[in-house]
Amino acid sequence: MSIWVILILILATVIAMEFVAWGSHKYIMHGWGWAWHRDHHEPNDNALEMNDLYGIVGAAMSISMFMWGSPLVVGNNAWEPATWIGLGILFYGIIYTVVHDGLVHQRYFKYVPKRGYAKRLVQAHKLHHATIGKEGGVSFGFVFARDPAKLKAELRKQREAGIAVVREANLAQY
Repeated sequence: MSIWVILILILATVIAMEFVAWGSHKYIMHGWGWAWHRDHHEPNDNALEMNDLYGIVGAAMSISMFMWGSPLVVGNNAWEPATWIGLGILFYGIIYTVVHDGLVHQRYFKYVPKRGYAKRLVQAHKLHHATIGKEGGVSFGFVFARDPAKLKAELRKQREAGIAVVREANLAQY
């Protein structure tokens, strides 16, 4: 497999993982998997949250792909692209950890961006946390952030339609 194919496969996997994360966040974490995700939406000072179990699920996906791609593990049934897909999942996990847990929730470092895309990411995710409970909400992705003004308008519509309970302080802040 050429280096270009490998690099494209890794990059495509990182991009695809944002869509996987978006769908998982919207339909699993805010659906039947809410029990694991709830504490992430409630104020706490815990070093770990139940929500961190989703990181273990992501790690298991990456490890599974590494195993499927390894002749040492599966012998002649190894599928080389799985190794590079596993690496893409791993890279996405690192990006998620730095951006979501580090930058947005400041679990590992204290830095509040004043401008640019980093500020937009933080604002979009804060608007995601503007809802009380699992219903409604905006900005389910972790790396691609829509315009905060549009997200605010969407939250207002959800509140007016009775879809979501919104913390007013969050809407006024952005």
